[in-house]
Amino acid sequence: MTDIRLRIARGALAAVLTLLATPALAQFDVDGMWGQRRHEDQPERGPGPDVGDYAGLPINDATRMRADSWDASLLTMPEHQCKPHPADYSPRGPANLRIWKEIDRDTQQVVAYRTHISWQAPERTIWMDGRPHPPEFAAHTWQGFSTGSWEGGALKVVTTHLKAAFIRRNGLARSDLATMTEYWYRRGNVLTHLLMLQDPVYLTEPFVRTTNWELEPDLELEPYPCGYVVEVVRARGEVPHHLPGTNPFLEEYATRHNLPLEGVRGGAETALPEFMRRIEGQAARPGTAGQQ
Repeated sequence: MTDIRLRIARGALAAVLTLLATPALAQFDVDGMWGQRRHEDQPERGPGPDVGDYAGLPINDATRMRADSWDASLLTMPEHQCKPHPADYSPRGPANLRIWKEIDRDTQQVVAYRTHISWQAPERTIWMDGRPHPPEFAAHTWQGFSTGSWEGGALKVVTTHLKAAFIRRNGLARSDLATMTEYWYRRGNVLTHLLMLQDPVYLTEPFVRTTNWELEPDLELEPYPCGYVVEVVRARGEVPHHLPGTNPFLEEYATRHNLPLEGVRGGAETALPEFMRRIEGQAARPGTAGQQ
């Protein structure tokens, strides 16, 4: 394990232990209606990240190339218009949340927790009965296969069998071999979700993210019907994309904010203060994005 990975793991563990140092009765009841609070990372979750902004993310060259070739017009294609957010991203989108228990009628034990999120109405099952994960060749879905257990005052959830998707809405990819580990914990009326994503294909280290909700007992979730239409007429077989080295938008973010491309292009080291000190005073160098 690298020094960077150790720092991430220790920091995440310290955050969990700190938030769990409250009375157990205040944390075990996670079911209910939860309203999202999008002031956290609002630009990321609202308008979305800029094309070419990968700063601070533990990505490798493969996912960087995937993102460099991505074109936002892909989302206008009919087969992409009604795709739900995957389980590892849906808490970040429009994500008012309902959590409820599935109770065994005979034993009165909790068999599973179920979740329903407002955007595209994905429903997820978190099995609490100790069942194993299915074999690797089992179907992969947007919500994956999740098992949960209680650790202290947190609900720990491990999810596998996710469909290939993304970690950020600017083309950064996530493979179907990824494993997601979550900790759900409650302090009063605030529910916090800590995600740690490991992807042997596209990430060099665990990707960590947190999200918060507030209890709203009177919250109602509306149905989410979705239909697709042909928004842009294209030739048969045409798929929006950029070939390597041809994306004209990769440097816009760095140039607008006068940032060094080395930092904007991402990688685990770009999240560290040592990296910030090393590149201090550098400005954007036009014409170098996409040349790794």
